[in-house]
Amino acid sequence: MNLTWLGHSAFRIELKGAVVLIDPFLTGNPAFPKGTSVEAASAGVTHILLTHGHDDHIGDTVAIATATGAQVTANFEICMWLQGRGVANINPMNSGGQVDTGPFKVALTPAVHSSATSQAGEGLTYMGNPHGIVLAAPGEKVLLHMGDTDIFGDMALIHELYQPKVGLVPIGDRFTMGARAAALACTRFFDFDTIIPCHYGSFPIIDATADAFVAAMGARAGSVQVPVPGATVVV
Repeated sequence: MNLTWLGHSAFRIELKGAVVLIDPFLTGNPAFPKGTSVEAASAGVTHILLTHGHDDHIGDTVAIATATGAQVTANFEICMWLQGRGVANINPMNSGGQVDTGPFKVALTPAVHSSATSQAGEGLTYMGNPHGIVLAAPGEKVLLHMGDTDIFGDMALIHELYQPKVGLVPIGDRFTMGARAAALACTRFFDFDTIIPCHYGSFPIIDATADAFVAAMGARAGSVQVPVPGATVVV
């Protein structure tokens, strides 16, 4: 599985039979890789997965899905909102469910956060519950994108159910877990082989680096791969 961080919480994942974008906030993303275009970042995309409805996660979904025909998997409310904006290839689901997209299976897990959009310019629109995303593909390690979340005890059930080995973990504080809570979540509730921090280094009101998170991981710091926007790692 090839994984590229596109800044903030946006990722491009390449695996057999699929190119996946998670939370493709590209336009206006201060951490989007310099010198990379939205077209290049979304080239060949077959699937878009969304954790929740905030504008810094839905991002360019409408434009990319319309241009490419990529299937969008998200909760019911987000899918209906997208359908109302011309996105035809939707795959609605909700908490605890699992769907088989063909190349991989997706499950939505709980997240402690909120979910609304103001993109339409009509005030806040409710976008359903926030989620994390489990991506399970044959022959690949199970990946968990936690979405935007605080730490919570039922993370233990997510681990028990899905056994994720790759964790995309928000660490930026203020809107998500900060360094200490994120490190505790990773070490108490999960057994990740690879942890890639996200939701930091973009806006000035959240943490600028992953340094505090790596320090808080202590003896498990070796499992953290601090990403470089635009660089691809194999997990």
